[in-house]
Amino acid sequence: MDRLTRNNTGGVRGVNYAPLEKALGHVFSDRELLSRALTHSSAADTQRGMPTNERLEFLGDRVLGLVVAEWLSEDYAVAEEGELAVRLNSLVRKEACAEVAHRIGVGPFLRLGPGEVNAGGREKPAILADACEALIAALYLDGGLDVARRFIRAEWTGGMSLPIPRLIDAKTALQEWSQSHGKGVPSYVMRERSGPDHAPIFEVEVRVSGMKGSLGQGASKRQAEQAAARMMLIALGEWSEDD
Repeated sequence: MDRLTRNNTGGVRGVNYAPLEKALGHVFSDRELLSRALTHSSAADTQRGMPTNERLEFLGDRVLGLVVAEWLSEDYAVAEEGELAVRLNSLVRKEACAEVAHRIGVGPFLRLGPGEVNAGGREKPAILADACEALIAALYLDGGLDVARRFIRAEWTGGMSLPIPRLIDAKTALQEWSQSHGKGVPSYVMRERSGPDHAPIFEVEVRVSGMKGSLGQGASKRQAEQAAARMMLIALGEWSEDD
């Protein structure tokens, strides 16, 4: 598929887009737009001047954000702005887009360079996520906002009812707990730095007045501090290991 040529009506000669169009819920009047949404930048390396999906990806990200924000405003009419923002970020993240692309079978239709094909590019989450956003833009440009909205509401409906993601990080949560129990602000002490310079491992201990310290490790001091705070919160029963 990656070396197929264009026909004179747009799209790519020999490619049957019907299964993908069925999954998208839209038959394109401009197949060139659809094929461009599926064209990764690696494909342009083998054919100079080939348009890629990067600009469509940019537009699709904004269309997705608009539709999801509109949807959240309807379904969570009494939610505070902070909760809406957290839900929005969770629903439009790259991982969510990659899951949708994988579910509707985008991978076999991607146009990739030979190197990316050999590297398993059809299954790479980053490539799938970008293609999903580009396809949303293509739906918007070919059929209008209602067409894009219909696809998004069909494929993102499961995520709308999920519990709200945790609003605060472990360090913030521990500080709030510590201060609310009259123990002041937690302190963090570097215990050890190991590993090579290109892949260091930091170990940090967090201390709260009157309590046993907890250790955490990470690839940076910040990550280690978060890990230490998380371990103390787990010991206190204030944080689930699944969070």
